[in-house]
Amino acid sequence: MNQNHHTSALPKVVNREKWQDKLNELRIREKAHTREGDAIAAARRRLPMVEVDPTTPLIGPDGPVTLLESFEGRTQLIAYFHMWHTGKPAAEQCEGCTFSTTHINELSYLHSRDVSYATFCEGPYEESSRYRDFMGWTVPWYSVPQESVKRLIADRHFGILVSYLRDGNKVYETYWTTGRGNEPMSPSYGLLDLTVYGRQEFWEDSPKGWPQHWGSKGGQFTMDGRPTAQWSRLKAGRSDDLGT
Repeated sequence: MNQNHHTSALPKVVNREKWQDKLNELRIREKAHTREGDAIAAARRRLPMVEVDPTTPLIGPDGPVTLLESFEGRTQLIAYFHMWHTGKPAAEQCEGCTFSTTHINELSYLHSRDVSYATFCEGPYEESSRYRDFMGWTVPWYSVPQESVKRLIADRHFGILVSYLRDGNKVYETYWTTGRGNEPMSPSYGLLDLTVYGRQEFWEDSPKGWPQHWGSKGGQFTMDGRPTAQWSRLKAGRSDDLGT
């Protein structure tokens, strides 16, 4: 990493008993936070839903498919709508979508609950799938043709995370979120929140002197002019040529 992570700021040092006492106090709040999250999830499961045209076309590796087919026979589907800058090189593709999508690899646990997962990309399939291959992503990848954008996006924007339900040949949208609502995709943030210096972003409420290097407008996902996760792919010798 090229960022200067050195800092002389350190937490107060106490003995283990005092440290555990403080941790126990915090644990009460953590458990309350968990229970509130469970209550919100329960309310989410009780939301109504809206019907979506199951024949909405997408483009996959073998050509045109429908939204219904992207369920791969399962009852539920989670789709991340990946932003795309058509004609731009890999280095200029969406850093936030790259950050989120890079974390999604193992789908077997979702599949065991009858849930499929897919990326619905804003860009043309041939171009955007090259990016998928460069990044080494293995999740199902579909391009959203222009005729389908209005039906699926419905006055929102790419960068949303959407849950769908299939009832026979009918498809319904049950939930969507964006912004920080997408954070469940990215366990790196959850792990950073467990560390003493946190995410090291300017908006965080941290003690004076704590390292804070990044804002919240996209720079937190980049390093040396590229989405951070691209550098390891380049080092491994993968081509980032998108054929544009």
